[in-house]
Formats: sequence, structure tokens, C-alpha cells
Amino acid sequence: MNVPSNLKYTKDHEWILIDGDIATVGITDFAQGELGDIVYVEVETVDETLGQEEVFGTVEAVKTVSDLFLPLSGEIIEFNEALEGEPEIVNSDPYGDGWMIKIKISNPDEIEGLLDDAAYKAIIGG
Repeated sequence: MNVPSNLKYTKDHEWILIDGDIATVGITDFAQGELGDIVYVEVETVDETLGQEEVFGTVEAVKTVSDLFLPLSGEIIEFNEALEGEPEIVNSDPYGDGWMIKIKISNPDEIEGLLDDAAYKAIIGG
């Protein structure tokens, strides 16, 4: 199970890469494995400002549809449009080309509440 140490995580299986006041968000290797083959990623919240843990989109797999929860409050400034034509990138490269959104962080204090790799591994039994 791949859990990079340079990322932050949530109990909802999102990963977060923080670069100044911009955060890149995707779902973890564990999450994509549990979902199975991803067939659609829907994010209709670009240019909206949402609070922490609000739903920013959905990911649809062959067997199920799951909500995507915003790990930090902020404005969604970009959606990975490559996922519109190739949602399976989330399965093959969840921490790279399979990223989902970028947000402009509005409350940096929330970063302290995110999980590090060890805490996330404990949740998934890794």
C-alpha cells in the first residue's frame, strides 16, 4: 500500500499536497483500491468556496458512487480535466496524474488537523 510521507491525509481517504496557500487534492491508493475501476469523476464546484469536509464532487466506480470531501476550507481553483476523458488515471496514478482538484486554502490552521502518513496508515491498517 503506497502512502507517501510528504503528503497529508484525511480519515475520508483524501490526500493533500500543500504548496504555500495552494493544496492539490486526490484520493489515496487505498481508496482507489477499495472503489475498484473508476469510470467517472465529477467536480462541479470549481470557482466555489467550500468549508472543510463539504462535498466537492463524486467519484463513480463500477460498483459504487462515493462523495469527495474537501480536506481544507477554500476556493476550488482547478479541476484535473484529464480525468474527464480518462478517469482510470485515478486507479493507475492516484498520487500523480490522478489528482482531482486544487484549492486556495482559506484557513491554514486546519492543516494541523490533517493526518500524517503514520496516522493514516494506522487507520487503514498499513
